[in-house]
Amino acid sequence: MYQAVKGTQDILPADRAYWRYVTEQMHAVSALFGLQQIDTPIFEETSLFVRGVGEGTDIVDKEMYSFQDKGGDDLTLRPEFTAGVMRAFIEHGMHVLPRPVKLYSIGPIFRHEAPQAGRYRQFHQFNVEMLGEMDPAVDLDVMSVAWMLLTRLGYRGLNFQLNSTGCRKCRPGYRAALVDYFKAYEDRLGDVDRRRLAINPLRLLDSKEPAVQPLLDAAPHSADHLCDECATHLAGLRGYLAALGMPYTINFRLVRGLDYYTKTVFEVWAEGIGSQSAVCGGGRYDGLVEELGGPPTPGIGFAMGIERVIASLKQQGITPPALAEPRVQVSPLGEAARLPAIRLVNDLRAAEIGALLAFGGRSLKSQLKSADKAGVAYTVILGDTELANGVAVVRDMASSQQETVAADGIVDWLRARVIRNT
Repeated sequence: MYQAVKGTQDILPADRAYWRYVTEQMHAVSALFGLQQIDTPIFEETSLFVRGVGEGTDIVDKEMYSFQDKGGDDLTLRPEFTAGVMRAFIEHGMHVLPRPVKLYSIGPIFRHEAPQAGRYRQFHQFNVEMLGEMDPAVDLDVMSVAWMLLTRLGYRGLNFQLNSTGCRKCRPGYRAALVDYFKAYEDRLGDVDRRRLAINPLRLLDSKEPAVQPLLDAAPHSADHLCDECATHLAGLRGYLAALGMPYTINFRLVRGLDYYTKTVFEVWAEGIGSQSAVCGGGRYDGLVEELGGPPTPGIGFAMGIERVIASLKQQGITPPALAEPRVQVSPLGEAARLPAIRLVNDLRAAEIGALLAFGGRSLKSQLKSADKAGVAYTVILGDTELANGVAVVRDMASSQQETVAADGIVDWLRARVIRNT
């Protein structure tokens, strides 16, 4: 028997209320901040991600779904949104738009990771980008999108984890300090971390190896190696966060998993959602547009996994509003009533009243059972007697009381009661 491919999942109707709730809030909050939606293809040239995300990252080295198409082109299913959005920004000349250019995306992401609770090989992200301004107030604006969204969704105990990874001017000095420090302990590093030391030393700060943890506690801090520009930028952002009462913690080990980050990096942590307390994360990428062939353009953004958000909402006992469902069932009794019943269902839907038609010529008792299971509020019964007298019998499913209503006024009669009880 066929099953979903390992690391993927079916999103069943029972979970759709969560998905609708979360994504509608994402659209609503984006509108409040002036973000505009952009959709990019789910696959791009492989070199875009290698160049944009960076060699030596887990994503490029281990997790990308790459393939060669029938024309011989090397393509990759997107493992993150930002590189593709930057490609679109450059390709379509969006640098001429008023700045900052504010964009968001919602859609599937693909990474060949080890499947575990809340982590899939195909998953979905909410992605935010603001391009064209170096002002730390833009950092605050991006972080505020995440804060407002999570607050509206019902999260408790939110706080930011914050760090600065420096820029092209000051990062080489910090990188050298890390290399000097870890070289003295190279014999205690595993193969993966030794490779990180050689290719991308900042990734060592994200190592999960138990033997490396004591070394990380004493490792040099990026904050001690910032140039004046980066230090001033971080101080400005901290002042804004404090002014708005948004709690934050300087986390010296926070570097995020992508090479393109500069200056600000952050995560949002929440209480009561298990051991993986980070709900989303992001940071600045001031050199990425230029690296991909565009004009010098500062930028900042974040990504939020939708499956992760939904799982944590369930952990916190947050129930989304129920999806709208049909409120009426029309039950024809006998073949003569079938066409009038079909017409009535069509008229009800045209009047924005969700309606079901009872199929199959079953008994009234069976049709009422179906109506009860469907959760409708009213069942309209049409039989030979009703047709002859130009009426319909309407059964209130909650009280089991029935009322006879003129057929030519049934739609208005139902509309008044459905709207009143919605």
